[in-house]
Amino acid sequence: MHLELNNSEYKVMADGITITLLPKEFALLQFLYRNVGRTFSREQLLDHVWPLEYPVERTVDDHIYRLRKKLHVLSGLDIKTVRGFGYSLAVPGTPAGVALNPAMNDPELRETMRSVFSKFHVYGQGKSMVTLARQQDILGYELDSVYSMVIHFVQGDLEWLLHTDEVPLKERLFYLMIFYFLSGDPKERLAYCEQVIELKLVYPNYQLELEILTILDLFTLAGQPERALERLKRSHQVIAELGYDNFIPVTLITELFVHLTAGTGDEELKRMDEAIGVILQEKPFLREIGSYKVVKGLWSLRLEQWREAENLLSEGLQVLEMSGFIPLRLYSLYRIVHFCRMFPPPKALQHKYEEIFVAELEQSGLNRFSQSLEDTMQQVLKSL
Repeated sequence: MHLELNNSEYKVMADGITITLLPKEFALLQFLYRNVGRTFSREQLLDHVWPLEYPVERTVDDHIYRLRKKLHVLSGLDIKTVRGFGYSLAVPGTPAGVALNPAMNDPELRETMRSVFSKFHVYGQGKSMVTLARQQDILGYELDSVYSMVIHFVQGDLEWLLHTDEVPLKERLFYLMIFYFLSGDPKERLAYCEQVIELKLVYPNYQLELEILTILDLFTLAGQPERALERLKRSHQVIAELGYDNFIPVTLITELFVHLTAGTGDEELKRMDEAIGVILQEKPFLREIGSYKVVKGLWSLRLEQWREAENLLSEGLQVLEMSGFIPLRLYSLYRIVHFCRMFPPPKALQHKYEEIFVAELEQSGLNRFSQSLEDTMQQVLKSL
């Protein structure tokens, strides 16, 4: 028997049957399945499945009991109790004592898969990242916890980011903030972002991204593009000093957006546009290509080239959908909606993108979890 484990939805599938588990039930089954036939004590299971937590040994017994009840429909699959020692998973057709994926602990394979994930992340291939994550058990590797969190973000899994106990809130905070910025007035969200930056509430790498990139859009959409232009000087300096070459395309696209909103002349915009085109030839990142087309569409809106604008906006949103980065598509829709409020196009066109934005907010669950997100964000500040 082969079990297919879906990491993102905590589902196990076999023999045409699908079973949904709770997160820790899934983690326990996944660990036992990767080490099928081996016996583990309660202490060992606590160390592997509940790291950095302090549950009692009874926790393992309770989870085993619930797993057995849920898995009993899979004939022959059995979590055995080894008296005086612990538990082991028996799968029909698997010789006892033989690990299903002996490569799981191979450090070279782990490093290779980390590199592959990193490449997919850089190129904006969210769907590729998700596909690779779902094939962990078949390919015989274990996804790093950091990338596991990124996968949930890429899929727009706000519910997990809000409520999981697998990752501390401070590690999730940057990703939650991206959703938070999409759910309210830019002026209010700018004020929140400045507080977080001042208090240094996120880890240094996220702190830097907030300071040199994320806040630029908030300045601009809050009607303060001059502050964004001033901050861009530091952004380019930091990127050059730290050698963050992969930040160059997104920063240049954001800079074009800021200048467009600030009313910079067409000649300067054209010069920047040409530079971005050259960069994207060298670094054809899907997310950035989609964002670039959206900004070009907004430029056409300002020039009152309505048909060209609509075509470019649709192309940009389509590329972002292809990338599989759900929050970044939402972010571009957020840009479009608020730009149209500053520089209104024909009402039908404005209404079209507002409807798309509302529909995708609903689909992503952001409307459903808006109060929980608000409470979490405010609690972060109150805790200090």
